[in-house]
Amino acid sequence: MISFKEKVYAVVAKIPRGKTMTYKEVARRAGSSNACRAVGNIMHNNPDTKKVPCHRVVRSDGTPGGYVRGTKKKIAMLKREGAL
Repeated sequence: MISFKEKVYAVVAKIPRGKTMTYKEVARRAGSSNACRAVGNIMHNNPDTKKVPCHRVVRSDGTPGGYVRGTKKKIAMLKREGAL
């Protein structure tokens, strides 16, 4: 049986360069629409940011949200990809 964490990683791994998805949308696509905070915690502990581009997950209000390397770094990465 695939865990919720594995489902989240699979959803986020498919977010294309230049696009973003909200924590809520990731949670919904992973099978638990009310688990936005859990998605945030999973992204915070992401062991492979190249395989799972967690910087592409943003808050529902359009703000970047947190990032393990800092919000400024997240914003810079999203701008470089054309997502902001």
